[in-house]
Amino acid sequence: MAKVVLQADVARDFAGGQTEHEILADNIRQVIKQLEVAFPGIAQRLSERTAVAVDGEIFQDPFLQSVQPHSEVYFLPMIDGG
Repeated sequence: MAKVVLQADVARDFAGGQTEHEILADNIRQVIKQLEVAFPGIAQRLSERTAVAVDGEIFQDPFLQSVQPHSEVYFLPMIDGG
């Protein structure tokens, strides 16, 4: 299962403060869907101004990005740039 790490504020608001989760999924869309089942409302939050890093590579539009059983997935706040 992939290691999924949530931002501290998201974990606090939806997951009782637990930042790390183990999820079996083929892509980021499935990761978010499984998180939504466990923590209703989290999908909306993760869809707003959130970037995703999979195995160290950051994606701004990650929903179909594949996830391997030993991947590390981090949900990160988007950084505004100029």
